[in-house]
Amino acid sequence: MNICKEFRSRVLLGCCSAVALLATSTVAQAALDEIIVTAQKRAENIQKVPLSVTALTGDKIDILSSGGADIRFLRARVPSLYIESSFGRTFPRFYIRGLGNTDFDLNASQPVSLVYDDVVLESPILKGFPVFDLDKIEVLRGPQGTLFGRNTPAGLIKFDSKKPSQESEGYGKISYGRFNSVNAEGAFGGPISDVLSARVSVMFQHRDDWIDNTFTGQNDALGGFDEFAGRGQLLFEPNEDFSALLNVHGRKLDGTARVFRGNLFTPGTNNIRPGFKRDKVSQDGSNTQDVNEIGGSLKLEYDTGSVTLTSITGYENAEIFTRGDIDGGFGDVFGGVFPTGPGLIPFATTTQDNIPSLEQITQEVRLTTNEWGRFDFQIGAFFFNEDLDAETLDFGANNATPVAIAVQTQETTAWAIFGSADVEITDQLNVTGGVRFSSDEKDFSASRTVDTRPGFLGFGGVFTPASVSPDDEVVSWDVSATYAVNDDVNVYGRIARGFRAPSVQGRIAFFSIPGALSPNDAISVAKTETVLSFEGGIKSLLFDGRARINASGFYYTIDDQQITAVGGAGNFNTLLNADETTGYGFELDAEFAPNDNLFITTGVSYNHTEIDDPNLTVQPCGSPITPCTVLDPVDGSGNAFIDGNQLPQAPKWIANVTARYGVPFGANGELYVYTDWAYRSEVSFFLYDSVEFNDEMMLEGGVRVGYVANDGQYEIAAFGRNITNDESATGAIDFNNLTGFVNDPPFWGVEAITRF
Repeated sequence: MNICKEFRSRVLLGCCSAVALLATSTVAQAALDEIIVTAQKRAENIQKVPLSVTALTGDKIDILSSGGADIRFLRARVPSLYIESSFGRTFPRFYIRGLGNTDFDLNASQPVSLVYDDVVLESPILKGFPVFDLDKIEVLRGPQGTLFGRNTPAGLIKFDSKKPSQESEGYGKISYGRFNSVNAEGAFGGPISDVLSARVSVMFQHRDDWIDNTFTGQNDALGGFDEFAGRGQLLFEPNEDFSALLNVHGRKLDGTARVFRGNLFTPGTNNIRPGFKRDKVSQDGSNTQDVNEIGGSLKLEYDTGSVTLTSITGYENAEIFTRGDIDGGFGDVFGGVFPTGPGLIPFATTTQDNIPSLEQITQEVRLTTNEWGRFDFQIGAFFFNEDLDAETLDFGANNATPVAIAVQTQETTAWAIFGSADVEITDQLNVTGGVRFSSDEKDFSASRTVDTRPGFLGFGGVFTPASVSPDDEVVSWDVSATYAVNDDVNVYGRIARGFRAPSVQGRIAFFSIPGALSPNDAISVAKTETVLSFEGGIKSLLFDGRARINASGFYYTIDDQQITAVGGAGNFNTLLNADETTGYGFELDAEFAPNDNLFITTGVSYNHTEIDDPNLTVQPCGSPITPCTVLDPVDGSGNAFIDGNQLPQAPKWIANVTARYGVPFGANGELYVYTDWAYRSEVSFFLYDSVEFNDEMMLEGGVRVGYVANDGQYEIAAFGRNITNDESATGAIDFNNLTGFVNDPPFWGVEAITRF
């Protein structure tokens, strides 16, 4: 561990120690605000929900996302939550309790679901929709297979935007920062008539290119983007019993894709190479990204008095074109193009991934009782359909014409019926149970329509279309109990079974699987993954409501876990099922208001994950020129045994802390300082263990100093992100050289806000 990282770890420990000391303060303060969540599709106090859930609201969301951050700003800001991406500002990959998917294919399936305004967003492309004008973010840890269904064995992230109302209000804010970055957003909502209200929210973000390409000699060649997103909502409430909410939203992103860094790691270590600079690359390939999304939903609710009938219809459409220099450098040893750099570049790789068409339709209907007393329930049905067309283009060393084109098409049809009941056994004991029957079917086809590459390199030529149609029917369920020790302390236990539906991969733009005689051999299918989770916890309000401390412990086993072997000598994307994976750990969420001026939040989690499959092997790093140092035992073919390994991108420790201190200043004004820190421990980037492809730790801190006037109506602030200049690798590519990518550089700016 280098000196800077050791210093940052001590800073984190110091922050946590300060939190512990401040928590003991006895200065009088009003109780913390009640947090209402809809984790169980009912509005409930977070202290009474029998599962591990964290809610982020209001200013905390705005501050952590300052300066135009994308959805990855949530990384390590919540216990057991980690996020990374090899696509830049889109295609986020989520991990909860160590469970996620490193698959970079546009058809990838993830075990963490994302629900935005009550509509599930299945494709990883849709999951990158910008975060703005939100009311709340909820992170639900553990299987959510009853009320939310398919592909939630790890958990779920729920975004709720601010809704229209009969009260006129809104906000506007603009910030300017490093790299000529501009972040402007605003919203206005209010009544149109006595029965109709509306809200319009818009966001624009810009950043100049700031990375020089020393190979081409072009300054400020990469790193910039322009992004626009908007949301319009119309709420019709003709009476107290019925409401109809129409939501239309869209996004356009034009900018730089992920910037890969050739030979980022020093061979034989995981150290970033000497002389590396974030603002410089040396690349001979192209880099661009274009994303377009549009969607809408209609939510209808009818309250009969005893029950409420809810219907949610959703539609999403997206296109993406993203291209990058995957080798991260220039030159081509195998192609005889010299010199190469940085370091040796075995062969040139520039690829492009396209989704010319993605359409998703969802429909949910449910019936919910309205506080019947000691017994309540909800029942419902869900339908999901997705049509996906995806393309992968390999340009090799040619930036103009692709030398290979692979095409994937997939239609997914799923439906489910579900029910959940809540029984108050006594005034102190409450039991909840639910069950869901799900049916899932995919029709998948893959082909390689163009391949002009030399056959002696091992490429397989043109593949005519091949298809598979995996399907399954699964029952998932959960049972939980909550016991009120007193008015301020609840303990709970939960057992849940969740699942991930069968997945398909057919990314055949590159090498064929050795010995393949037909395109079917290049298509891999992972059967259904199921998880059984045991969880217990305590939720408490202490010090006369001035402290909220929630803690949980858990243990889970996964049967047939879907994992993706990416890269390797053949640059494959191959789906596998591990016989069993186990995990255990704990989470702590806490908030403190020691006095009128100070507010502190902190979170800590520990996650141990382990693959249990003695016979499972994957191809390790593939380049004979710049190999990595594999730590796992290998078989006679050079494949690495991964039994006993921790899951990739699964840090054991995550910790975060925020603190806000404000003092009155002037008439109805306040001066404040806010700081936030997020830490994650070591992560490995692949299923196999190696010396190079991991990062020891990451600690990113932020600070904000501002003035709020006229009881919050006006605000001006200066802020900084990654203020200690943490430089950490966040991912890698292993089939060519020691290529990797890193976290964002320090950022600072100023922001002005008006609220009305």
